[in-house]
Amino acid sequence: MNYRRVSVSLGAILLLSILIIVGLTWVNYRYTAQNQSMNNFYPRWAGTRLLMMKGWSPYSQQTTDEIQQMAYGRSARSGEDRGYFVYPLYSFLIYAPFSLTDDFVLANALWMTVLELSIIAIFVISLSLSRWHPSPVLLIFLFIFTALWYHTLRPILSGNASILSVLFIVLALLAIRSNVDALAGISLALASIKPQMVIILYIFILIWAVSTHRWTLIWSLIGFLVLFTAAGSLLVPNWIVDNIRQVILFSESKFISTPGAIISYWLPGIGRQVGWALTGIMVGVLLIEWRHSLGKEFRWFYWTVLLTLVINNLIGIYTTLENYIILYPAIILISALLDKRWGGFGRGLIVLLILIMTVGLWGILVYTANKGSQPDLDPIIFFFMPLLTLFGLYWVRWWALRPMRLPLEEFAERFG
Repeated sequence: MNYRRVSVSLGAILLLSILIIVGLTWVNYRYTAQNQSMNNFYPRWAGTRLLMMKGWSPYSQQTTDEIQQMAYGRSARSGEDRGYFVYPLYSFLIYAPFSLTDDFVLANALWMTVLELSIIAIFVISLSLSRWHPSPVLLIFLFIFTALWYHTLRPILSGNASILSVLFIVLALLAIRSNVDALAGISLALASIKPQMVIILYIFILIWAVSTHRWTLIWSLIGFLVLFTAAGSLLVPNWIVDNIRQVILFSESKFISTPGAIISYWLPGIGRQVGWALTGIMVGVLLIEWRHSLGKEFRWFYWTVLLTLVINNLIGIYTTLENYIILYPAIILISALLDKRWGGFGRGLIVLLILIMTVGLWGILVYTANKGSQPDLDPIIFFFMPLLTLFGLYWVRWWALRPMRLPLEEFAERFG
């Protein structure tokens, strides 16, 4: 082996990586400088900074008032984001490095860079979890889709931590597949910085872990959640109660996106009943699939995890369009199985689906904007991706839950 050539190659890769990161941060800095606003990142950055510098609870009215003054130069008006911290206190671990600077533009630029790099990591890990090695052309096509997909761009531009939550989830799944359950536990615990994205997932993983005797996974997840909660209590003793109180205030000041709320907005007469019916159906689907997955190997477990993450957006829990990045690993698995099972025809279907999810979705958004509707309140945009992904998962279910090579195929190859 030519070690000098290897060293030069590694050095070139490292230099290129640094240049890409610096370039991304510069673009993000320019974007933030021209679009300073109360985005999703601002209250968490400011709340964490006020805790670090002044010892104020992120959930106190004093902190909320100060955040509004920092963002608007005045108190928030009706309809404006009030700047509630909302997240669990241990999200301090994530936001603290960015809160060391009082320059929001710089902090937000660095935060956006981390989110962008996290998207790339989610892409790579999702390919690994699906055991898929697409052709170079298809790989480039998928990467372009990842960069242009509305549900990728939206959380990046708004500074939403949903991307990091998904990154921690796929890292945990990779650790579970590799039987590194302690690492999986801490990664799953970190994913709870967005609790509404993982609460149902936790229930399933704990049930499956009991059925497969993965005791380390159980105690690791529970133990780190307790540790993070206790550590937060050392900083702000009553943070759990204060957090719940602020979540209630947040829900009273903003439209809460759930399937029932969206349907009720457009069909006030029967929306509530339809929402409850949808919740009942989704709960029934989950219970059936969870039961089938008990004691099964990782392949079955992984498909059921993805189903759980998709249904989490349809079951009645508060969600946002930023959270739809959670659908991405399922899209990769669906694409992988189409490629592996149907070859060229499958790759054609992948291209068609990607065009629907990009050009089609952006077309719907333009149509919505032209008629004056908000994307967050539009039922087509709200239901489009979850229902499409749910359909896709059931389309490939047979292939996902069984070995890629069926016994008859192996027999035909061996004796044909």
